[in-house]
Amino acid sequence: MIPAIKFFVIYSSLIILLTTMVFIVFVMLYPIKYTETIKHFATEYGLETSFVASVINTESHFNPNAQSKVGAIGLMQLLPATANYISSIANIKDYDLYCPTDNIKLGCTYLNYLKNKFNDKFTLLCAYNAGEGNAIKWLKDQKYSSDGKKLNTTPFNETNNYAQKVLKNEKIYKKFFS
Repeated sequence: MIPAIKFFVIYSSLIILLTTMVFIVFVMLYPIKYTETIKHFATEYGLETSFVASVINTESHFNPNAQSKVGAIGLMQLLPATANYISSIANIKDYDLYCPTDNIKLGCTYLNYLKNKFNDKFTLLCAYNAGEGNAIKWLKDQKYSSDGKKLNTTPFNETNNYAQKVLKNEKIYKKFFS
């Protein structure tokens, strides 16, 4: 009887340890921060909360001080020129791209702008990553778009991988925000 109890204790401890380790790794890969801000602006701009969280995770891994080698800033990795353009359209006066609230608001404004322009998540994400001008150009090329409305692929592997990663991560974040 004692060996059975000992086995049960060891087995149960291993299960708890493995479950804890999986949870820790999962939280490291899919962090959730700024939840209320994301929900607020996602709702305001007609976006899915899980989609916005996935963009943030893919862009900056929820680091508000992130800065890319091309100069994109903050959680949603906005270029200053893009932020200026979007802020003028949305009549947003003062903002700080390192401020999570400002960055999420501008990022959601930009995602909404692209959603209205392209009406397809993969195409929208390609435009977000590689630029609106590139997406428009690719839509006119049958190598990348069969109907001129949705991109099937792009000439940039980084952009294709980015869009696919956001869409994959969105499925995981849907479980958090459902």
